[in-house]
Amino acid sequence: MAASSWLRSLPGRSAVPAAALIGAALALAGCSGKQAASAPQQKVAGCPGDNGGLTLAPGFCATVFADDIGHARHLAVGGDGTVYANSWSGQYYPNMPPPAGGFLVAMKDTNGDGKADQVQRFGITSQSGGTGGTGIALYNGAIYADENGRILRWPLKPGETVPSAAPEIVLSGMPLTGDHPMHPFVIGPKGELFVNSGSATNSCELKNRMPGSPGHQPCDEKLTRAGIWRYDASKTGQVFSAAERYVSGIRNSGGQAFDADGRLFATQHGRDQLAQNWPRFYNQKQGAELPAEEMIELKAGADYGWPECYYDPQLKSLVLAPEYGGDGKTVGLCAQRQPPAAAFPAHWAPNDLTFYKGSQFPEAYRGGAFIAFHGSWNRAPEPQDGYNVVFQPMQGGRPSGSFVVFADGFAGGEKGPGTAQHRPAGVAIGPDGALYVADDVKGRIWRITYAGPGDAKVQAAPRAAPAAPAPAPPAIQPPLPVPPGATADQVALGGRIFHGEVSGGTCSGCHGPNGGGTSTGAALNAGTWLWSDGSLAGIRRTIVEGVAKPKRATGAMPPKGGTPLSDTEVDAVAAYVWAIGHASKPPEVK
Repeated sequence: MAASSWLRSLPGRSAVPAAALIGAALALAGCSGKQAASAPQQKVAGCPGDNGGLTLAPGFCATVFADDIGHARHLAVGGDGTVYANSWSGQYYPNMPPPAGGFLVAMKDTNGDGKADQVQRFGITSQSGGTGGTGIALYNGAIYADENGRILRWPLKPGETVPSAAPEIVLSGMPLTGDHPMHPFVIGPKGELFVNSGSATNSCELKNRMPGSPGHQPCDEKLTRAGIWRYDASKTGQVFSAAERYVSGIRNSGGQAFDADGRLFATQHGRDQLAQNWPRFYNQKQGAELPAEEMIELKAGADYGWPECYYDPQLKSLVLAPEYGGDGKTVGLCAQRQPPAAAFPAHWAPNDLTFYKGSQFPEAYRGGAFIAFHGSWNRAPEPQDGYNVVFQPMQGGRPSGSFVVFADGFAGGEKGPGTAQHRPAGVAIGPDGALYVADDVKGRIWRITYAGPGDAKVQAAPRAAPAAPAPAPPAIQPPLPVPPGATADQVALGGRIFHGEVSGGTCSGCHGPNGGGTSTGAALNAGTWLWSDGSLAGIRRTIVEGVAKPKRATGAMPPKGGTPLSDTEVDAVAAYVWAIGHASKPPEVK
């Protein structure tokens, strides 16, 4: 769907004057779609190098500010230009050894070349039981960070870049189980700390992610999940509880930010598996395009609809979820829930947002929102998408024009959870107005600046042209064994499906590259079989039936991984999983 159609689909449009909308439409002439035509990555006039592999809106330049810092999540930038990142390891990235030193990183460019020449790690280490986390903020002379279900505070002494003081516990006891254990947060100008507690399930079903399973009534999960909680950033020793819930009905908020007028916004990850779990109401294309991802304005006490509702941009409304009696059209109780301020394509996974309050970028960007989209795993049979940074023009707390893809090319040649070279996870604005973007695959940080005319209008980045095919998963010596009754060609095809190269496969998104495992999906390459005897038939049966209650992972596996695989494709995936589980040594994870 064109971005202009998404804009027209939003409720409450009267909040923006008609003249503003007309002006925005004129400003966005030529880029009302989500993105401009494909263009190869190349050197841009006035920009050093190749923009770090990105394609950008005209006039913008990018440098690789830092690289290989771990699984970088959110960012915060100090008044002196020091960039701080939180990184995550532990159960969420079990196959990647945590970096030496703490999970927090301080990066500084002292010579003005756009690259950090000072990089220091600090904070809790993996040796002391730390896992890192997502959220990070600077407030009142201290660094705050999400760490293993807690928010910790490190006071900074005058002149310090890295704190010498021990951390203080501001908040503890946040949930770490289920589908969404991350805790991004934001601190407001009055010291209010707003933190996400994402849902433990897809849609509060009796059996998580299983076909036809109805929803819990009531959804008791919402007492401590699927909302934003409010605490006091100046106090220590606070303990997470249901009493401090600020808003509810948010499945998972990847990021929160205040606009220049003090309004608080958050992103929301929409639900999954409408078509896979409810085929009598939705076809596969609808499953790929529903529901919308959302940016919402947070208002105390509001309910944003999850799990009973989701936002349908075609119907321009929140509609009742099938787990709660919906049929894809009925609105029902959703008429009393709070709709989004802005909507975006399904399954793109908005992981962070920031409002542009700087002066370096053209006037057309002032006050708008930059959103980091981590990228989809479940848009099959449509291509996977996202893996970009979007700009949403805003005025008076409402969209004032269509969103555009501001930066693309993060994924490289293949957009998919098992093949993407980089995935945007965090965004922040520096004191000079530069935009920083974090990647949680290889730990790269980009610094984006502007070098064009000051009166430029908002434009979309060219879509990154597909590069050469992504390299095949690392080879095993000797070659992968072939299961009895299968062929080497089936094993090869299964590997390509597993890694999302064909057929919309989603396996590596949960089970990791080469089946090495993540917190969401168990390892498949260790020769340990949790749901069958390890035979080809047993593996195939598990793929077809799914796993409702995992034994060693946090995420349920829907039948066929939530993808419409044919019998031939299921046979191929089963052959590949058998092969990596019976290899003489596990595949090397790159």
